[in-house]
Formats: sequence, structure tokens, C-alpha cells
Amino acid sequence: MRISYWHVLPRELARFWRITMPTDEKSINPESERPIFQIEDRLTQRNRTFGKPRIKIWIDLDNTPHVPFFIPIIRELERRGHKVVLTARDAFQVCELADKKRLLYRKIGHHYGKNPFMKVFGLLWRSAQLMPFCLRQRPAMAISHGARSQILLCKLLRIPTILIGDYEHSRSIPMALPKWMIAPDSLFEHKFPVKANRLRLFRGIKEDVYVPEFKPDPSLLEELCLRHDEMVITVRPPANEAHYYNPESDVLFIELMSRISRTPGVRAVLLPRHQLQEKALRSDYPEWFKNGKIVVPPRAVDGLDRIWYSDLVVSGGGTMNREAAALGVPVYSIFRGKSGAVDRRLEMEGRLTLIKDTEEIWTRIQFTRRDKSRRVNNRPRPAFDDIINYIEEIIRIERLRKNGQPEAAARAE
Repeated sequence: MRISYWHVLPRELARFWRITMPTDEKSINPESERPIFQIEDRLTQRNRTFGKPRIKIWIDLDNTPHVPFFIPIIRELERRGHKVVLTARDAFQVCELADKKRLLYRKIGHHYGKNPFMKVFGLLWRSAQLMPFCLRQRPAMAISHGARSQILLCKLLRIPTILIGDYEHSRSIPMALPKWMIAPDSLFEHKFPVKANRLRLFRGIKEDVYVPEFKPDPSLLEELCLRHDEMVITVRPPANEAHYYNPESDVLFIELMSRISRTPGVRAVLLPRHQLQEKALRSDYPEWFKNGKIVVPPRAVDGLDRIWYSDLVVSGGGTMNREAAALGVPVYSIFRGKSGAVDRRLEMEGRLTLIKDTEEIWTRIQFTRRDKSRRVNNRPRPAFDDIINYIEEIIRIERLRKNGQPEAAARAE
């Protein structure tokens, strides 16, 4: 039997390619000097075009707010061709929320309570626990929102670190200082644990990174047995295990809960930071939880949903206050630690009210219904683009240094 072969000419092959290949595969330039059959990842091709080296980035999720904050950043870095690997500390609702968001991560370490000696031990021990993961993955860059164990380990292994921070009074540990820092522009007058040329300031607040993606889920009301005609107040107790904790915050918190308990037609969604705090509150103040007036979610729920379906928010922390401000929900802070520049700016802009004493619990916090039917403001905000562009800039600078061009890297800084 005679077999016939198609002796294809170049122009016939080009015509066959145009007709048969799917549209999304036609992005290869036919005039390119590269061989037409060279197979290459399109993300790699795009990164080469824009001079952005593709690297492996390690992100450590150390606290609950880090999960929603990093999700858009992870997605964008991967879209640009970088490989992102995740670790998570088994503390508060970090892992539960990461599971809900379907993040792939390695759970390493846990929380060691508020004892300062155990905090130091926990930091050192978790760094040791992270080492096998780090040595196996060999990341070129590490990013966190204050994961000291990661920063300490990376400093020992000479891996560049980026700390994204928004509270200037966070306690820095000399042996766990980051190489780079990205912070809100409201902190421009403050000192940071990095050299001035390694600080980058973004516009807005970190919550602007993920709030524009928020889509309300009305099923939360049914899950928590809340009615549309009720006044709902979301309350976050103070972080009594944090180094910045001030007992005055608990005094304000107890006064607030007393007012809520005495006010008809008002219900509160109470969000303890961990099970021990919830257990202590139920034991010390059982009257709060009678008749279903105070609701504690049985599982970790989306923080933005909790805020959106509230008439107002009162919190002893920072992230929830700023999330409410980003969503345009009335918010009052009972945090009595050192006030941060971000919160002071929000107060100047009329987006946050700082409560200073028990009298203001009754005179300044307005128990007023708000219109929950309006649409969420999903417009993009500059914080996201600023942070992503700074990360890319830092990657390029570190690549210059790694490639033996320290002078070029120094100029780029």
C-alpha cells in the first residue's frame, strides 16, 4: 500500500494554523523570530515582555484579617505568573476562614496566649516549625502582614521580606525586622523598622484592597436568626491577649454591652476573638445571653457580611473598624491602646468615631437604623494597584541584586 504525505509549504502551514487553532491560542506573533512550534507558558511570555521575573512568593497568614486581605493579592500575583505558596497559623479563625475561602495552605504552629514569655517562645518555636517548609519550597520572596516568625526565619536564611503594616505602634523585635515595608500614606511622618529607601506608601487603607470585591450574602440573617426589622449592632471585644491591650477597652466594652442589654428592640452580634474569650464572657455575664438578645455566630462568617447587615459597628480592634469605614457603615472604636494614624485620619474624615470614656458610650454612640437596601460601592480603589506595583518593583530590585548588580539595585531603591 502506498502512503501519501503532505509536503506542506510555510504559507500553507500558516493558513492551516489560522483556520484550526482556537482564538485564544492565536496570540503568538507570526512575525516573531522564534520558532512557531515553541511551546511556552503565556504568563511567562507576558512577564518577559514587561520585564517582570516570575518567582515563588511565600505568604504567611498569621491572623484572621490576613485571609481576606491577601486573597486579591494572591490572585493577581498568580495572574502575573508568580507562584504563591501559603502557610497559616492555627490561631483565632485563620484556618477556618482559609478553608471557607478554599485556600491551599500548610497549617504550621498555633497561638501561645498572652503571657509575654510564651509569646517569645512561640515566635521562636514557630520559626523552627516553618523551616522545613521554607527549605523545601525555596521561596525568592516572603510577604506577610506582621508574621514575625516568618520574618525571623527569612532573615536567618537571607530571603527578602516584605511587611505590609498599618499600625505604627506594633512592637518590633530586633531579630525579626523586615527588609521592605509597604504602609498606608497616612503613616508618612512615622518611623519604621526599615531604611527610608525601602519604605513604600500606598493610598487609602488596606481594607480598600478587598472591600470592592464584596457581594452581600443575605443568607447570613437567616443563619443568625436575625430579622430585617430589627436594629442590629455588631460588637467586637478588645484583644486582651495583644501587646497593645489597654484594660480601659474592657471597661468601655462592658458598659456598651450593658446599654445594649437594657435597650428594647436592639440585638447584638457578638464576635469573640477565640473560644476562650467567648467562654469567659458567658461565664462572667450570663445575663447578656438570655432570650437570644446577644447572638454569637457558631462558625467563622465573612466579616464584611456581618458588618453590612448591621446598623452600626462597635469594635475594640482595628480591622473591623476600618472595614466598616470602607463600607460606609457607622462605626465606633472602643480601642484604648495607642491610637494609630489610620484611625485618626478616618476620624478626621468623619468615617470613624473614637470613644474615650463610659459617658460617651451613652452620649456619642447613636442607636439608629440605617438603609441597608443601598448598593455596595464596588469601585476600584488605588490601594490594591499601589501594593501590587510595589511588590513587582521590589521583585525587580531584588532580582538585580541577586544577579550581581548591586549598584543598579541601589539606584532603583
